[in-house]
Amino acid sequence: MLRAIIATVFLLIVGAICGLLIFMNVFFDKATAQFFANMKRPVVTVSAIEVKPSTWKPGISAVGTVAASQGVDVAVQAGGIVEQILFKANDKVQKGQLLVQIDDAVDRAGLASAKTSVSVSQDALTRSQALLDRKVGTIASQQDAQNALDKAKGALQQIEATVDQKAIKAPFAGTIGIPKIDVGQYVQPGTVIATLQDLDTMKVNFTVPEQQLSSLKIGQTAKFGLTEDNLNYTGQITGIDPKIDQASRLVTLQALVSNSDGALRPGMFIHVRVDLPVEDNVIAVPQTAVTISLYGTYVYVLDKPQAAAATPAAATDDKAAAAPPAAAGPDLVAKQVFVTTGRRSGDSIEVLKGLEAGEMIATSGQNKLSPGSPVAIDKDGEPPQGAVKPAGAL
Repeated sequence: MLRAIIATVFLLIVGAICGLLIFMNVFFDKATAQFFANMKRPVVTVSAIEVKPSTWKPGISAVGTVAASQGVDVAVQAGGIVEQILFKANDKVQKGQLLVQIDDAVDRAGLASAKTSVSVSQDALTRSQALLDRKVGTIASQQDAQNALDKAKGALQQIEATVDQKAIKAPFAGTIGIPKIDVGQYVQPGTVIATLQDLDTMKVNFTVPEQQLSSLKIGQTAKFGLTEDNLNYTGQITGIDPKIDQASRLVTLQALVSNSDGALRPGMFIHVRVDLPVEDNVIAVPQTAVTISLYGTYVYVLDKPQAAAATPAAATDDKAAAAPPAAAGPDLVAKQVFVTTGRRSGDSIEVLKGLEAGEMIATSGQNKLSPGSPVAIDKDGEPPQGAVKPAGAL
């Protein structure tokens, strides 16, 4: 009998505990669901702009390499001993200016002899012509004298050319580089003495995709700069390669740009932009407003929340009338809208499809947003009380 009583009591205790656990589980589930259902989502503060048609300034951007408009390695034409070096590194030289003098003493001695030979041959021709005029000389003698004179002049010109080659002069005006020879050194024909570059006007060689070739032409204005945000040089396209590279599908162009400040140097990397005709009524937004994901490209449109459904007539009883009024909803909510984008220019990107003029879009703080998030627009840099600041805000 005692055992039956103990078993009964034990079963009642176990049943009570199980019932209590079931009750608590159901109660806490309902309480949790009610808590999250009634919990207000935090307001996210974002920067925003109104979408408006704008004037679009399209252009073609590229990178190029700077080269001098004229540039050569000045070399020796006739071998010999270097007698004088008449320039210093980075000197500005004029066209025809003497740069290096190679010893030409032997050639100049031959030059004096050749000039004497020309003079003697000229006198002989004069006497032969006078005898022929008096009917004393012969035509053959006069022709021999003429041939001798021509031969002497040829020898003189050859020596003069040799002397001229040993006086190395600047082929054009420009900046001369570091001397690569020394006084007293014996140099062979072809030895480079220095590089000469015309830095007043520079050439820029750059490439663009073949699809953009139809928008470019000779004489078109282009902008250049050492940084992408500072294109402070202006030039013109002077050449377009008639052949497209089959491997890269790029076409090479060349432009001339003035180097008045002397900052450009041959071999430099430079940014290029060719402006195209301006277009009106283009929907363009800041690139920071556009998010690219695996599912597509989208923006957050800030719109008024949808109106709540009307209260059924059956609910208008005394109990409903006694219920407290619902809290006011947010002024704006975020709506995810997928868009189709096009060209980029500076900090803006063209939107081809998905946005209409007059819509408000978020431009910063999107990492805190999700569809339906309550939104406050940061107008003066300080978010409203209780709002969540955008990422990166101080």
